[in-house]
Amino acid sequence: MAPHVSCPIPGRRTWCWKANMSGLMTLSARNRLQGKITELQLGGVMAHVVIQVGNDFIESVITRRSAVEMNLKVGDTVSAVIKSTEIMIEKQ
Repeated sequence: MAPHVSCPIPGRRTWCWKANMSGLMTLSARNRLQGKITELQLGGVMAHVVIQVGNDFIESVITRRSAVEMNLKVGDTVSAVIKSTEIMIEKQ
């Protein structure tokens, strides 16, 4: 994913990314957690990515092709973008 730039949309937390061809591409997701890749395992088809956000970790499984196209490496700063309909809540 290309570096993000602030997208001036009044009253909304939206991010824009530099598109591969030209112009800007917007992303509607609101739950965005920035962190560093601490583990990256590339399999035949899938890639397992572990991102440290503060003292916590988020894990994601993406296609190997996406990981290669994004040139992901351990130590890279990335953002985990979470679709809010897929989050479970736990109370202890």
